[in-house]
Amino acid sequence: MKKYIVVMLALALTGACSDDSSGGASSGTKKITLIQGIANEPFYISMYCGAKEEAAKQGVQLSVQAPAQWDVAQQTQVVTSVAASRPKAVLIAPVDKDAMAGPVRQLNGNGSKVIFVDTELSDQSLGLSRISSDNKLGGQLAAQTLAKQIGDKGKVVVLAPKKGIATTDDRVAGFKAEIAKHPNVKLVSEQYPGDDAGKATEIVNGELSKNPDLAGIFASNLVTGEGAGAALKQAKKTSTVKLVEFDASPKQVEDLKAGTIEALISQEPLDIGRQGIDQAVAALNGKPVTKQIKTQLVAVTKDNVDQPDIAKYLYKQDC
Repeated sequence: MKKYIVVMLALALTGACSDDSSGGASSGTKKITLIQGIANEPFYISMYCGAKEEAAKQGVQLSVQAPAQWDVAQQTQVVTSVAASRPKAVLIAPVDKDAMAGPVRQLNGNGSKVIFVDTELSDQSLGLSRISSDNKLGGQLAAQTLAKQIGDKGKVVVLAPKKGIATTDDRVAGFKAEIAKHPNVKLVSEQYPGDDAGKATEIVNGELSKNPDLAGIFASNLVTGEGAGAALKQAKKTSTVKLVEFDASPKQVEDLKAGTIEALISQEPLDIGRQGIDQAVAALNGKPVTKQIKTQLVAVTKDNVDQPDIAKYLYKQDC
């Protein structure tokens, strides 16, 4: 059995974020913990930056922890550790919409107010608030964008890490529903390489062999996009196979400008972090909490990437 090492970060993400929002906090300060889906990913770093900024404004103490990999067992260990410390509230991005229900109940049982950020659980009884992008809409936007890039005709492939992740499941569903409205675009393959760029590269290489006339690829998260981009570079097909990816990390933006990627469907993770803190503080103060909050998405292309109003959608590597 493969052994995993859990990286638990109470104060920082390998130097990427400095958790100084607790500086000078008294013992009476409300303590909130952010449990990310994975450490050191620009999306979650950006979410933390937004949460950190809002925590300082609200006068609450924020700490952050994350598993080293997108993995149920690893995140469960992180949750168990956090539950033992009994923070007043927890913002969490569950890595599986069903398997993480038990660990989240442990947080509830220990008295923590639970807010879902980015991802969520199938069990609607859990989580006081659910804050995320409208991922089905994001999938639809990806399909519209890819269809435009390929001239509204040709074969396309979809990549997602695995089934059971609320966000990427919705993105794939939204993409498929929209692409079905384009009769000259044919979805020839739906693949799940896990959160593994190397496997995504292998899969795309295989698809290129089976479909040498492949027109486009939709990669539903950063890692599958990284793998798809590597395969297109190896095959020297970055100009002929159009790649649309979710997220907008610094590296993805570089690849967009270089022409490896045609478009990025970018979220607003800073706003997710800010709103997560706002909802947690409201719950702790006995005030009304908004059950569902959907944040904005935008298609980023070479034509608009440098526009001032796009800047807030581009992810950070540090705060």
